[in-house]
Amino acid sequence: MLKITADEQIPFLRSVLEPYARVEYLPGNLIRKDHLKNTDALIIRTRTRCNPSLLEGTRIRFIATATIGYDHIDTGYCSRKGIAWANAPGCNASSVMQYMASVLAFLHLQKHISFSEQVLGIIGVGHVGKKVHQLASLMGIPVLLYDPPRARAEGRQGFSTLDEIFERATLLSFHVPLNRKDPDKTYHMGNAEFFKRMQQPFILINTARGEVLETRGVLEAMESGKIKAAVLDVWENEPHVDSTLLKNALIATSHIAGYSTEGKANGTAMSVRSLARHFGLPLENWYPHPLPEPGNRDIFPEGKHETEILCSALLKAYPVQQDSQKLKNNPGSFEQLRDHYPVRREYGAYRIHIQHHHTGFRKKLSTLGFEIR
Repeated sequence: MLKITADEQIPFLRSVLEPYARVEYLPGNLIRKDHLKNTDALIIRTRTRCNPSLLEGTRIRFIATATIGYDHIDTGYCSRKGIAWANAPGCNASSVMQYMASVLAFLHLQKHISFSEQVLGIIGVGHVGKKVHQLASLMGIPVLLYDPPRARAEGRQGFSTLDEIFERATLLSFHVPLNRKDPDKTYHMGNAEFFKRMQQPFILINTARGEVLETRGVLEAMESGKIKAAVLDVWENEPHVDSTLLKNALIATSHIAGYSTEGKANGTAMSVRSLARHFGLPLENWYPHPLPEPGNRDIFPEGKHETEILCSALLKAYPVQQDSQKLKNNPGSFEQLRDHYPVRREYGAYRIHIQHHHTGFRKKLSTLGFEIR
């Protein structure tokens, strides 16, 4: 009988594969070679490093990671050993967009940042970066897009150079995969030299991978005033977070930007479906249903102007500052906060109650996915 080992924290997975396989659930960071002697497939998250020290001598034939990133899988080794693998591209892109929307709403309402006076540099315009671009356009924030692989493939029209980012950006957000090799190396891309080239003080946002930023360089740029605020969801050496960086970050969260309920469900569904295709299981259209409801579906936004009302609605749907406060209050709780993250539904689960606003504003809310009442 097919044997599968799965990360015990992957949501909605239990009882799905049991009719077709023997499934063992383990903490992702504690999966060892000894557990895999008779295992045919793995379903994991980023905490499981799939390299020769884990896989050599096992009978693993397939690895599914319920994440967009796959830098925790030694894909070269897998190719040489005939081990198939699959990630979940775009599974939580809307969730990260929701995180970004709440961050921008927080900056506007709490830090009085005027959107029209900012320029957002988006580093990496894949599944997530595209959605952040759409969000920024909807919120009236001018955007610069930097993505060398896409620019090479599609032509440079519409894409900016790094020099343009350095010259004009006042907000800088990273949405790149972690790549340790040229020509598109992103490991420590945001380092001391990079930040020195920024022409004006800026707000730094990272929801990509912690190693995309060099911690020392970020701290130096914060101390000099070049980085006037930092919003960090990912960190070098997770779950061991640099205490100074945590303390000084404006918003600091425990790698949960992609942790909406829909994002989790998408990642699990894509993993199950890819495994089903590989082993011929009748689960190629599986999706968890129903998803848990939010505590209160009805949102009554506040504010005098449309931007204030929009930002109020975004923060009522997801108050990102609450996740930040939890980590700041208890830095040692990083993994616990991830493993026991509460239900966070995306905008389609909410009803917005507004009155006397023109069609354009209502269309903005509908575009984000809200139901309008």
